[in-house]
Formats: sequence, C-alpha cells, structure tokens
Amino acid sequence: MHEIILHISELFQSWGMTGLFINAVIESCLPGFPLPPDVLLIGMCLSLPSKALLYALICTTGSITGALIAYILGRFGGRPLFERLFKNKTDKLQAVENLFEEYGAFAVFFSAFSPIPYNIFAIASGIMKMNVLKFWFVSCLGRGGRFFFVSIVLMLFGETIKQYMNYFIIGVSVLLIAFFVVLYKKRHSITGKKNNNIEAKTIVENKKISETSKEQEYAGN
Repeated sequence: MHEIILHISELFQSWGMTGLFINAVIESCLPGFPLPPDVLLIGMCLSLPSKALLYALICTTGSITGALIAYILGRFGGRPLFERLFKNKTDKLQAVENLFEEYGAFAVFFSAFSPIPYNIFAIASGIMKMNVLKFWFVSCLGRGGRFFFVSIVLMLFGETIKQYMNYFIIGVSVLLIAFFVVLYKKRHSITGKKNNNIEAKTIVENKKISETSKEQEYAGN
C-alpha cells in the first residue's frame, strides 16, 4: 500500500500544479483516497516558497471543485450512494447528521479545516440538501484557511517546521472548534433567553387583555 501511495504521489508531482489540482479534487470527492493534497502542497511550497500562495490557491480551488462534485453526488444519489461508498456503515452518516443538527454549517467548516474526512461531510451535505451557496462558502473558508495556513507557515519557517505541520493543523483545529462551540452555545443561550422573555411578556399581555375584557363584560351587564 505504501508503494502505491508513493507512485501516486510521484505521478502527481511530475504533473506540477496540474497534479496538485487533480490531487485536491480527487481527495475531496473520493472516500478512502490515501493521499491528502497537503503532502504535495508542502513539498511544492518548500521547493519554491515564492509561489507558496499560488499553490495554496490551486489546492483550495481543486478541493472545493471536488467537494461540489461530492455534494452533487450526495444530492442526487442520496443514502443508497452513501451506503454503497461506505459499505453500509450507516453509523458514519448518523454521526454526521448529529453534527449537522447540533452545529449546522459549522460542522462543514470543521471538517474542511481539520483532519476529519472532508469528503464524508461533502456527500452528506448533498444528502441533507444543505443550501449549496452556504456549503460553498463555509468550504472555501475551511479549505482555504487550512491550505493558506500551511503555505504561509512554510514560507515563514521552511523545512524546520515541516515535521510539526500536522500538529499545527490539529492544534489550530482544536482551538477553532472550541471557539465556535462556545460562540454557538452562547448565541443559543442568548436566543433562548430572549425567546423566553418574549413568551413571558406575551403571556402577561394576554392575561391583561383577558382581564380587561372580563371587566368590560361585567360593566356592560
């Protein structure tokens, strides 16, 4: 398996920027593909740091293209396609659905930025008929954030930081997830209190209206 991955990597490397784009497309739409585009992106950024941002843009564009393909497959293929691709492991889809119900579009952003398999969320987004523009936007933020982060860090620190890159990505992912979870829960807490206040105010107003109506009724009699 290691030799196969090595051959695939060498093939994409021989194609240069086109290979980087194709690698990113395939990884975003094909579950189980063994070569993340980060590997090729890191090598290209180290070999030519002056083009690191261009490589990040190409990688992001390819990844979003692949994600949109996965989204369309999920939209029209539905659950049967998901079960076929993941060999009837419906627990994966259920886990993704639970994250969608809890965090909505943030779940796609988390998967796009972090080491979580992004193609699962891309296909599931189509199955659950997430708004395509919202999917595209959060995917751009997540994938773009990840690949530009890698490229900028490599531009600044070069070869010395290469071996720690995965730790950097995981660390930043954890911080982002923690930040958005706190923000999400705080927003819902405020919204919940506001709704409770509105409901309480409505009940009081209805009670006053009811009492006024009764008083008017007694006065009429």
